Amino acid sequence: MDILFLLIPISLIIMGIAIAVFLWAVRSGQFEDLEGPAHRILMDDDDPRIPRKPQLKDDPD
Repeated sequence: MDILFLLIPISLIIMGIAIAVFLWAVRSGQFEDLEGPAHRILMDDDDPRIPRKPQLKDDPD
């Protein structure tokens, strides 16, 4: 019975931390776009990520 005096406050502290982390995640926008990353992986990028150097034309003068 004496252990309840220790376990109940510890569980309330852990629950308070979990609620604070959840509220932080909601306020920082972690749950704004849930479908975007799932659709983004299916889209084909035609533009390369690394820009290519422009080719120099050999113009004989």
